[in-house]
Amino acid sequence: MATLKQLIADGAGALADSDSARLDAELLLAVALNKPRTWLYTWPEHIPSLPEQHKYLDLLRRRQDGEPIAYLIHRREFYGLELKINHHVLIPRPETETLVECVLQAATGNAQMRIADLGTGSGAVALALAHTMPQARVVATDISGEALTLARENAAALGIDNISFVQGSWLEPLADMTFDIIASNPPYIDAQDPHLSEGDVRFEPVPALVSPENGLADIRQIAETGMPNLAKGGRLFFEHGYAQGEAVRAIFSAYGYGDISTVQDLSGQDRVTMGRK
Repeated sequence: MATLKQLIADGAGALADSDSARLDAELLLAVALNKPRTWLYTWPEHIPSLPEQHKYLDLLRRRQDGEPIAYLIHRREFYGLELKINHHVLIPRPETETLVECVLQAATGNAQMRIADLGTGSGAVALALAHTMPQARVVATDISGEALTLARENAAALGIDNISFVQGSWLEPLADMTFDIIASNPPYIDAQDPHLSEGDVRFEPVPALVSPENGLADIRQIAETGMPNLAKGGRLFFEHGYAQGEAVRAIFSAYGYGDISTVQDLSGQDRVTMGRK
């Protein structure tokens, strides 16, 4: 029977193609044992039960097949918050923190802002904003009931209570509500994009990734319908693909927004475009 130390070494070997093979193996073994990762270091000679070892081997096989580690361990850190993650939502990515930073910069000096996050998924963006701006009032929407259930669980686990969740498509459930800021990380990948058959996105929910019109249909819809939900001087923010900055700026311009600009992420790629009512 293998010890924890041996299982980690074997798992890291099995995941040798990963840039984080040992870390992945440790995280998966901790999940199989239902223990914190630090426990593995405390009891390296512990011998898990056969069911625990079988669960670990199954997780290793899934990771070898390319399934994202976040889906296997059911959590992901975003903007300093640990979020519960499942297959109903996208995995929060570091580049999306650019969207959070842009909104926070725009909110400087107005701690009591009214903010909407459209297509919230796990709640990552909305919860990061609500946590960082405890006096703000944040409303998050999503068409997926499963996603909203997860987002509510994350809010409860983090003790964030200045946020509410509403089911519906984009701005539809917000009726006559107005906001100082509307932010969204909508689907923006074209259905023919070859990246959809590569990496983590193979396992993520397609409706949260793909949009018609070269990936711009949902951005266009929100921009077109967003004006009535913005207070005077209010701003609309989109995360988008690295090659879509010019197209998104043109959409903002077509629907009468002003002060249009695009911000790059830490990789130097166009990532967030904003406009003002």
